[in-house]
Amino acid sequence: MTGILWLAVLLLVMWFWWDGLRSKEQARKAGLLACQRAGVQFLDDTVERKTISLRRDADGRIQLFRIFHFEFASDGDRRYSGRIAMLGQRVREVEMDAYRI
Repeated sequence: MTGILWLAVLLLVMWFWWDGLRSKEQARKAGLLACQRAGVQFLDDTVERKTISLRRDADGRIQLFRIFHFEFASDGDRRYSGRIAMLGQRVREVEMDAYRI
């Protein structure tokens, strides 16, 4: 019985890790696209997960809610911050700090 329990825990951990990688890649693409649309430079080609929690989606199902941060530059002189909110594997919102043109 304990062998099955350990296997279930291992599978849950592997799923959580794999889901996190997919979510981070979706967030990176969303940050890159937002920067391209705004005409600014997406810095470091990466996002950083800041928070993770559980929330319900529009259908009432519990999903993982993640917030990622990224940085961008508009003039090459200063870094600005951006935020991506994801519910499950869907991008819910992308916010960018006010920046100098």
